[in-house]
Amino acid sequence: MIAAVAIFSVMDTTMKLLAAHYPAMQVTVLRSFSSLPLVCVWVAYRGKFNTMLKVNWGLQLLRGALGIGMLTLFAYALKSLPLAETYAVFFIAPALITALSVIVLKERVDGMQWLAIVVGLVGVLVVLRPDGTSFISVAGLAVLGSATCYAVSAIASRILSRTDSNEQIMFWILIMMGCGALPLAWSGWVPLRLEDWPLLAGLAVSGFLGQLAITRAFSMGKASVVAPFEYSALAWGVAIDWALWNTLPDRWTIVGAAIIIGSGVYLARREAVHAEAEHP
Repeated sequence: MIAAVAIFSVMDTTMKLLAAHYPAMQVTVLRSFSSLPLVCVWVAYRGKFNTMLKVNWGLQLLRGALGIGMLTLFAYALKSLPLAETYAVFFIAPALITALSVIVLKERVDGMQWLAIVVGLVGVLVVLRPDGTSFISVAGLAVLGSATCYAVSAIASRILSRTDSNEQIMFWILIMMGCGALPLAWSGWVPLRLEDWPLLAGLAVSGFLGQLAITRAFSMGKASVVAPFEYSALAWGVAIDWALWNTLPDRWTIVGAAIIIGSGVYLARREAVHAEAEHP
């Protein structure tokens, strides 16, 4: 998971660099189609192409639509927000997943978990500034929208994993995001610059390797143990912001991120306790 987070930080950096020159919807198309050839090679190596049409089409289409929203909103936010601040707000996703699991999956969430979810939301408000002036910013709301799409997609993935393989899920999410976003991006399409091809190559490789690493992480260990390591993204975000853009997060971002991370780690540990109680 630590490797996956580091690789995805590289991917997000390339997205931020590309978002400075291309519309957010076009960045979503580039992210989807750039990694697709590598995924196709991987699926062929695994001998899974003959199973690609035997999927839950309804949930696959839903995840494709959510993926477009998640990546486009995230790329839009990256245009004006530092990586560290974007990550800090996006960390609310685990709390949203826990809340949605009650509604969709009928999972049990106790009072302390609901309190942790509320605390996490308070942390988001702190990151977006206590006086509220930044909360109404389009970029800040875009990150929240991206995290919400991610949370709903994660719930859909839990259901989808009961019937579809990892190869099918990885293959179709890229196909559907790319094909769905391309018509939306076409009217404002900006020709690709020659100097951006190395960035596209980095986007392709990092997106593919990051997905493989995170899939492997969750297949090897319990989600409650693995998931908290995702918060190491904040360290990568701070380091990359400082190295490339000479910016550092202010104290409110640090305080808010600490609150969000604390609530997320508590939720993960609490979920582990419940799982052990139900399946001793």
